[in-house]
Amino acid sequence: MKHIANKYKTFWTEKNFLWDLIIAIVLFFIGLLTTYYANSYTLIHASNSVTDIFLDNLPIINVDFIYSTGAAIFIGIVIVIALYAPKRISFILKSSALFLIIRSLFMVLTHLAPPVGALYLDGTDFLHKLSSGDDLFFSAHTGFPFLMSLIFWHDKKFKYLFLACTFAGATAVLLGHLHYSIDVFSAFFITFGIFEISKKVFHKEYHHLVSTTT
Repeated sequence: MKHIANKYKTFWTEKNFLWDLIIAIVLFFIGLLTTYYANSYTLIHASNSVTDIFLDNLPIINVDFIYSTGAAIFIGIVIVIALYAPKRISFILKSSALFLIIRSLFMVLTHLAPPVGALYLDGTDFLHKLSSGDDLFFSAHTGFPFLMSLIFWHDKKFKYLFLACTFAGATAVLLGHLHYSIDVFSAFFITFGIFEISKKVFHKEYHHLVSTTT
């Protein structure tokens, strides 16, 4: 482990790496900014709740730990994995930025209110800094872990870890009635498209990421 850490330590002093990292961070913060304003828009323009064949037949279960604390733990895992091998950081940040921007565009197109009886969540936790509760389409708790599983598809241990996180996130938002089923199931298809676009647009960064395990 120490050998691997020393191997990648030199990247932090390379000018090209640092410039690319700065660009990736800027793009990511643009993604966060668009998410913030999209959330503000959906909060104001949310209309009515609708029925859902899954939610109509699922009990409401308290999934606050998975939804909030679990999400924080997941983000921490992604950060550790990225920092352990700095060559991964650029593609992770840039593909995540694209994910946030595209999701923001979808959010402002659809203005459904949360499902009737949705689990009440603590509005003071960190997650509500990025979520209004009306940002339904599509589910980030499903899509983002799935994006990470696609990014690390070449690495079995990470692939299955993130697929497990995807399943946990999707199950939690459905059992908590925090998303409609279409928000969850569409997330897989849209996220796969985002990943494919990211691979083409950020092909150099993706090659660097894959090279960390090949």
